[in-house]
Amino acid sequence: MAKQQVQQQLQQHYQALWQQSLLKFEQQQFDTDPLLTAIEDRRYGVTLLARPSEQVKQQIQHNLAELMQLEPAQYYYPTADLHLTVLSLISCYAGFTLSQIDTAAYVELVQQAIKNTGPFRLHFQGITASPSCVLVQGFFEDQQLNQLREKLRSAFGQSTLQHSIDQRYTIQTAHMTVLRFSQQPTNPELFLQKIKALTSVDFGTCLIEELELVGNDWYQRQQNTVLLGRFSLSG
Repeated sequence: MAKQQVQQQLQQHYQALWQQSLLKFEQQQFDTDPLLTAIEDRRYGVTLLARPSEQVKQQIQHNLAELMQLEPAQYYYPTADLHLTVLSLISCYAGFTLSQIDTAAYVELVQQAIKNTGPFRLHFQGITASPSCVLVQGFFEDQQLNQLREKLRSAFGQSTLQHSIDQRYTIQTAHMTVLRFSQQPTNPELFLQKIKALTSVDFGTCLIEELELVGNDWYQRQQNTVLLGRFSLSG
């Protein structure tokens, strides 16, 4: 598939998400997450993820600064927690712990599945949204990321290891969640004005040369993340 077609498909997907969410936001309907402030949230899972470059992270935080001042009570992902999901292997659910699986077997299977995969470049530009969160749009230039995902789906599909790949939704993009709604915005009109201003901001480009396999909570909070394996994309 040509680069232009790949980009166009991603843009259409992000635009559809944005339009659906915008309709709700304009009616002052923001889906809040009651568990954001819960002391006891036992949802846990396993994810293969990538981290953006420090430069991209700083650009994101710089551009969210005004939103943070306007709506400080919302949940903004700290710099260290910013990530893009390559594939959710075990979607977070209450009661799951890493002691229930053979983590070394997961590391080995991922290693085998991605051994011929090289690094890929991502460009982060603009934001989109779901009714519960704001997302930075990620664009890839070729099918490398999707091919990597297909290799992993195939490997886990043929294995006996516990997984829940694609059960929530089939991931097709390279977005990053940067904000979740913990409450209704205090000034929804101004809030909407501010996020609309971010729809064309260029957050930068980076080369993804490494992936991480982690045990993680629902929000990928650093303090609850356990690194299981780190994989170099050398091709």
